[in-house]
Amino acid sequence: MLNTRSLAASLLVVFFGPSLAGESTPASFHATYKLYSGGAEIAVISRTLTRVNDDKYVYRSESSATGIVSLIRNDRILEESLWRFDGKKLYPLDYTYRHSGGKKDRDVHIRFDWDRRLIINRVNDHAWEMPLVTGVLDKLLYQYAIMFDLKNGQVPDTYTVADGGKIKTYVFERLGGETVFTPLGDLDTVKLLRRKVNDGRLSVFWCAPAYQYLPVKVEHTEEDGLKTTAIIESLAGL
Repeated sequence: MLNTRSLAASLLVVFFGPSLAGESTPASFHATYKLYSGGAEIAVISRTLTRVNDDKYVYRSESSATGIVSLIRNDRILEESLWRFDGKKLYPLDYTYRHSGGKKDRDVHIRFDWDRRLIINRVNDHAWEMPLVTGVLDKLLYQYAIMFDLKNGQVPDTYTVADGGKIKTYVFERLGGETVFTPLGDLDTVKLLRRKVNDGRLSVFWCAPAYQYLPVKVEHTEEDGLKTTAIIESLAGL
């Protein structure tokens, strides 16, 4: 049976950061991935970055159960991050997460009020506020920072992320380079390990310089050892 907790975590395949080295304009793209567990395909993932106006962008991730898993349940996860880029930094504005088709639907909305320095959280019918700290990101947008920082010659050390109603620190370690075999061909990549402080779960990102350091493979390991792997299938843009 599909582990929805693992699925949701594994969908962190791709990309933001408190301070970016360069000033290049983010490029729109559309990438698709397949997610595997135990050698079986369990989900398909679509990732899209779109420019809304001069300084605002939407990063969207949509996933749905596939293969034999889709015969058992009809999980669908939709994440969306609206954010602003001022030429040097990225500022999250609104983050939404919706999980339907599982045992219990989950609806999350996070608003980043930069004027009042507040983060307003809502999970289903429960709402609360917490202080907005400098450099904070949302759970989808931080993944774009990985691309942007690597493109500008930086190796991520930590990112501060609004995660689960708390402010958490994601720690990164560079593991060197590795060639990854994908439907797009054999790709040279930079390999990064991500962990959360006081959390036993791990994620490894393989980021391809040929595609502006877009992650082309991501492996997530739960505390119980369960692994899920996402592999890129197609790419438009970049």
